[in-house]
Amino acid sequence: MGTFTVIHVIISLAGIASGLVVLFGLFDARRLNGWTSLFLTTTVLTSVTGFLFPVDRLLPSHVVGAISLVVLAAAIVARYPKRLAGWWRTVYVVGAVVSLYLNVFVLIVQLFQRVPALRALAPTQTEPPFVVSQLLALTIFAAATLLAVVRFREEASSRVGGPYLNV
Repeated sequence: MGTFTVIHVIISLAGIASGLVVLFGLFDARRLNGWTSLFLTTTVLTSVTGFLFPVDRLLPSHVVGAISLVVLAAAIVARYPKRLAGWWRTVYVVGAVVSLYLNVFVLIVQLFQRVPALRALAPTQTEPPFVVSQLLALTIFAAATLLAVVRFREEASSRVGGPYLNV
């Protein structure tokens, strides 16, 4: 089980890292096709592998995973079959950022469960350090979603270079 957990964590961290690249690309109206494919694939895999851990009851992580898969399905349809046409562009942006947020939400939960110093600050995850961390993440991602929707309305020009890898 240890190996499976490590693989799940690596996939999750790859999803978060590639998702941040995609998010910053959205701010600059760049599609970043390769990064987007990596992000969507690893984020789907994160949610799917989360269901493969042996448990005897439904956990909050399962609910988050199910929500994430629904949001990801909408984002994938908007991005690929619908090719970001019309309002599908907004569906994609919101879906991509929300799925990234859900990964970060779970990361914060896991950090507070597994890092001794953080667990000491919030052993039941109802204490102010945990609540503030989650509210801060929610606020940042809400603002990022609004900014990405506004900035990704129009395609960036075909300029080469810039601060992002146009892969």
